[in-house]
Amino acid sequence: MRRVIRFRDLGREDVGLVGGKNASLGELINGLGPAGVRVPDGFATTADAYRELLDTGGLRERIAEQVERLHGGVPLPEVGAAIRSAVLATALPAPLARDVLAAYGQLAHEAGREDPDVAVRSSATAEDLPEASFAGQQETFLNVRGADALLDACRRCYASLFTHRAIDYRERMGFDHLSLALSVGVQLMVRSDLAGAGVAFTLDTETGFPGVVVISAAWGLGETVVSGQVDPDEYTVFKPVLKDHHLDPVVQVQLGAKRRKAVYGEDGSTATVDTDEDERIRAVLGQGDIRTLAEWAVAVEEHYGCPMDLEWAKDGISGQLFLVQARPETVQSRRHGEVLHRFRLTGTGERLVDGIAVGEAVGAGPVCALAEPVGLERFPQGAVLVTEITDPDWEPLMKRAAAIVTDHGGRTSHAAIVSRELGVPAVVGAGSATGVLTDGREVTVSCAEGAEGHVYAGRVAYEATETDLGSLPATRTKVMLNLADPGAAFRWWRLPADGVGLARTEFVVAHQVRVHPMALVHPERLSAEDRRLADELTYGYPDRTDYFVDGLAHGVARIAASRWPDPVVVRTSDFKTNEYARLVGGAPFEPTEANPMIGWRGASRYYDPGYREGFALECQALRRARDELGLTNVVVMIPFCRTPQEADRVLAVMGDNGLARGTNGLRVYVMAEIPANILLAEQFAERFDGFSIGSNDLTQLTLGVDRDSGLLAHLFDERDPAVTRSIESLIATAHAADRHVGLCGQRPSNDPDFTRFLVQAGIDSISVTPDSFAAVKHSVASAEAAS
Repeated sequence: MRRVIRFRDLGREDVGLVGGKNASLGELINGLGPAGVRVPDGFATTADAYRELLDTGGLRERIAEQVERLHGGVPLPEVGAAIRSAVLATALPAPLARDVLAAYGQLAHEAGREDPDVAVRSSATAEDLPEASFAGQQETFLNVRGADALLDACRRCYASLFTHRAIDYRERMGFDHLSLALSVGVQLMVRSDLAGAGVAFTLDTETGFPGVVVISAAWGLGETVVSGQVDPDEYTVFKPVLKDHHLDPVVQVQLGAKRRKAVYGEDGSTATVDTDEDERIRAVLGQGDIRTLAEWAVAVEEHYGCPMDLEWAKDGISGQLFLVQARPETVQSRRHGEVLHRFRLTGTGERLVDGIAVGEAVGAGPVCALAEPVGLERFPQGAVLVTEITDPDWEPLMKRAAAIVTDHGGRTSHAAIVSRELGVPAVVGAGSATGVLTDGREVTVSCAEGAEGHVYAGRVAYEATETDLGSLPATRTKVMLNLADPGAAFRWWRLPADGVGLARTEFVVAHQVRVHPMALVHPERLSAEDRRLADELTYGYPDRTDYFVDGLAHGVARIAASRWPDPVVVRTSDFKTNEYARLVGGAPFEPTEANPMIGWRGASRYYDPGYREGFALECQALRRARDELGLTNVVVMIPFCRTPQEADRVLAVMGDNGLARGTNGLRVYVMAEIPANILLAEQFAERFDGFSIGSNDLTQLTLGVDRDSGLLAHLFDERDPAVTRSIESLIATAHAADRHVGLCGQRPSNDPDFTRFLVQAGIDSISVTPDSFAAVKHSVASAEAAS
């Protein structure tokens, strides 16, 4: 009988022998070690060794008796406690203890250390299968030193196969308790207590978008990340540009609070302590480490042939990175790709707390706020579970919840992982949820509004829709998306759209950057309060303008990545002066206008001394997204350009800031929303590569109707002959000059007749909101069939 096997002698075909976790470690060492992927050395006990333990002292029969009691109605915690006590009271068979200590001695000899510190991990033989994840169901013990401590940790691992959370999971998944075996993995510790650790997924965990690697990182040992005790940093890496080392593949950096970390304890275990101020504001990983982990993650995914969930650690002594676990991702990879499920709030309510959205659904019910897990009879079916953090002991309650809200944790915390698997919407890292959401209060938890989740007072009305993507027809006319929120862009990757016809930079500036660009160029003009707010937002940036460039570049890059390599048309900022003034530090730089709608907006700002330096930052951000981050599918679009001469001045300013039309394939479009754009279309076509019709402004300015006026609403009609003839004229002139023409207004979403008109007029593309994409796609196909 082989009771102990070194990792180096294992492969993924050995799941039945040493469990998924240990088999995968062997596979990583053998399959990816030669490519530079580092994995700490170690060994595993076998399933045969576990069965030998079961055959000691009638242990197998005692476990079977307890399982029968469970099926007879005895409470699960009572059954689990009885089985664990029986396992812990059974001494390890002498041959197993001998072989474990011999392997530990060999590991110590090769590491050149006496009694090296090791991690002792449980690995069930049905664990980490593509159809089921047992992650977190069994115990892991860190910083284990010496023979006695090692054997004790092995016993506790065996007993953890029968925690009530593990029993409950197997019952739910249909696994026979005695058909499983448990292997114990013993692995040299990585001194991440002196550096950092975390997890990495080879897809976006909320949407399943496969084009990115998402890395979470916190200081200290990795247990705080997976348990949800900390709000970690998160880095999003765009896979398609990883192999080009001239490009920066990181399309988002989101720093977490990181208020706690796990370190070595004095008694040979671990302890959780507060981080210092520097650690809280500093990124755990630098660019080089982020790239290395992403490259390893992609290599592992390619080797296994499926999306992967990895755990990593950085050694604070050597500075080296290591992978310490790898398992197939089991939630998003199992979703049916042909049906798109979407939720949308149709009502409103007071927003109580915000956090990270997990899933894309909506749930509502009475709050059940708990400090610790309770019996099922004390947790109402369909309640909203509110607590600080969760661990596997909470899972029976989580199954009964309509939604889950936690104070702490990131997208890879226990609460997030289990919520995804259960299909229960969750808002994690909400900070003050346990203080604000009181017991019994009716709330609605929404994860349907992008990357940020919200909890609203009361039961807010919502609707759920399903789109059969397989039934959508092919069309000659391109149907594209209007997107603004980078946090929601990945949600729509499954839609067979032809790109993005309108991405509005003002959304990124208003909601993520939040500071007026001129306030960063001329901080001396700010009030004391605005200076304070700007300083808080830009903390850590020696040059405050880099904050604006980074924020806008990453926002644009996420949208562009979601549709790569299809074109993504990014409109430069088109705030009105009253909207610009509401940004932090905006008031000193904006005049008061009687009619901002037709005032100092769009192209007229870009070359004006009052905003030219701000537009330069926009150009730098777009250049960075294209040339440094590699998103060359970004097409730049200029709004509200009144004359050809104004176009020349704007294009010159863009060129001065490294954004010259034609360089690195850059195409520049112009919005067609002013009658002058139609009348002088031939001259505009000489300066731009395409047109995008903004039907709202074109209708307003053609008919002389304020689009916001309720009194004149009956006159505002995009189908008025003056407007439709303008559109037909533009399309004809643009096509004669071999220029693209699209439309990005709302009307096609609501009016099939208007869609039919556009198709018959020969429009090249129609861009609509994602929720109306399917309907417009069918309308376009119908119009094409009739023409």
